[in-house]
Amino acid sequence: MRSEHRRHSRLLVSVGVWAVLVGAAPLLAQRGAPAGPPPTGRAAAGFDPTGYWVSVVTEDWRFRIHTPPKGDYEGIPLSPAGKAKADMWDPAKDEAAGEQCRAYGAAGIMRIPTRLHITWQDDRTLKIETDAGMQSRLIHFGAAPDAEGGDWQGVSVGTWEYPKTLFPLFLGRGGGPPPGAALKVVTTRMKPGYLQKNGAPYGPNAVLTEYFDRFDVPDGLSVLLVKQELVDPDNLSTPYWVSPHFKKQSDASGWNPTPCSAR
Repeated sequence: MRSEHRRHSRLLVSVGVWAVLVGAAPLLAQRGAPAGPPPTGRAAAGFDPTGYWVSVVTEDWRFRIHTPPKGDYEGIPLSPAGKAKADMWDPAKDEAAGEQCRAYGAAGIMRIPTRLHITWQDDRTLKIETDAGMQSRLIHFGAAPDAEGGDWQGVSVGTWEYPKTLFPLFLGRGGGPPPGAALKVVTTRMKPGYLQKNGAPYGPNAVLTEYFDRFDVPDGLSVLLVKQELVDPDNLSTPYWVSPHFKKQSDASGWNPTPCSAR
């Protein structure tokens, strides 16, 4: 009986504390918490994405290090229409048309072994440059320019996604955004390109959604994980998911801009 009484008392205390905390949340919000969501862009960054990063190729090595042979699309859920386009791949024709960068568009470049140079172009624009293919991609926080798009990198709009907390007081106030935020990027209006160099296609209606996460481990290593989902009903039977990742470099060592290659 006594032990049951103690358990009952602890339960009542827990419920009471929870009720007090929940009831206090609106008051805390009135005493200095932001009225709306935290600001976007550089000021609200949940982690520091800037610097030089190098690809770590630990999965799908034979598809990424070397150009796979024609017809080898293992792991890519091509629809019959998408496969028909892929089977027409001809790198010589791409070169003749000046489209040797088809595999270096936003939906494919992160899987090509490369180095990234990430900087803030301004407080609302993050810039990602690659040495492979010498690509430059802008991530806009807020509305993107109407005139942008139609090229290999398309139009990218970013938002910081924060972990849910009990009190609005902790969302971006004082010491900055709460830890554990991810950078969400949605890219549209891309020029048709390849998911890998042997012609696996994506089209102009494709939508690329990415989540960038940074992980810092005790030995000083930092990893940038990019979780990608590509939806393209014109060429894929299901969404396509991959997770390329990169290791932080202390400087620009190895940075070697090279032009796109169709082969």
